Amino acid sequence: MLIKRKSIEADANRKAGPGKRPEKEAAKPARKPKFAPVTLSEQGGVRYLHFGTEWVQGAMRIRKPDWPELEYAQQMMVWMLFNDQPQHIVQLGLGTAALTKFSYRQFPAARVTAIELNPSVLAICGSMFKLPPDDERLSVIEMDAMDFVMNDANHGTVDALQVDLYDATARGPVLDTPEFYGACAACLSDHGIMTVNLFGDHPSYAKNLKAMSFAFDEVWCLPEVHQGNVIAIAFKNAPEPDFTALYERAAQITASTKLPAKSWVNGLKAWHSAP
Repeated sequence: MLIKRKSIEADANRKAGPGKRPEKEAAKPARKPKFAPVTLSEQGGVRYLHFGTEWVQGAMRIRKPDWPELEYAQQMMVWMLFNDQPQHIVQLGLGTAALTKFSYRQFPAARVTAIELNPSVLAICGSMFKLPPDDERLSVIEMDAMDFVMNDANHGTVDALQVDLYDATARGPVLDTPEFYGACAACLSDHGIMTVNLFGDHPSYAKNLKAMSFAFDEVWCLPEVHQGNVIAIAFKNAPEPDFTALYERAAQITASTKLPAKSWVNGLKAWHSAP
């Protein structure tokens, strides 16, 4: 996520600890990656997740823990316009588990899988963001997203793939190669759809769209929201857009979920009418 907001612990994390840094450190063996500290802030009844900086990695309205609070997160559900009965929904990058929780509650017949590399994010989602425990439908796995999409066992099994992979620096998705997006496409079922959170006003935007274009039949984008978030929709097999039908489906989505789905169709229509 790419909104800036000062986290409670951010300033403290920038300060040097006691003692002096050694002039030269001895060579160390390979080890697990280091992660930025997981930090929180709250304002107006909303709890925010940070990685030790002002960049917001997700949010939860405390009185509505299963609601995707941020507009970009709501737009990540745009695939609902094209599939109302997904069998398997996968989230790469857990954040505050907003999309995972919403998918789990909204689609009781679907399996929901979330992949997150940082064990601290997994822990805080359970303790501070009301992520339910795993059950026969919900699997939250500590794993590298690249390893998940490269695993042949996952290929052809996913109807909706939601990708939101940012680190503390928020300089673009941490996985953005043609190889990664090719593996994402391989994970999708024949009519599967991937949504990706991109940063529109950044060099990574064009790079990611180009990489996706090699792997997917078509890639569409919604208008920019917040401080630069752009949601890309990548189709394994793109449908011919029928905007009358999409507006009808949007009305159904809004009636059942309160998500602003009509605005999604407006955005897709603008994308297709752009010169």
